[in-house]
Amino acid sequence: MEFCPDCGKVLIPNNGILTCGNCGYKKKLSNSEKKDYIISQDVSDKQEIIISGEKINALPTTKGLCYRCGNRQLEWWMVQMRKADEAETRFYRCTKCGNTWRRSK
Repeated sequence: MEFCPDCGKVLIPNNGILTCGNCGYKKKLSNSEKKDYIISQDVSDKQEIIISGEKINALPTTKGLCYRCGNRQLEWWMVQMRKADEAETRFYRCTKCGNTWRRSK
């Protein structure tokens, strides 16, 4: 697995070229490197890259309540919005409807 040197996202192999879906960076693979990147929809004993059309959750989750749809699973992350001596702001996003809100400590 390789990451984009420009934006840090995962590079996805396609016809011998690693491509960043975020910024468009491209890297051509040599013939010896191509065999290391096998694309599959199934999981097996081989080291493979799984490509899915659905959104992949990379954020931590917690139990909570979405006030819009009533879902009880939320993604969360923290951002330092003001000075370093002030508390961070925690953001929540519903895993079902995508509703996002923040809570300051």
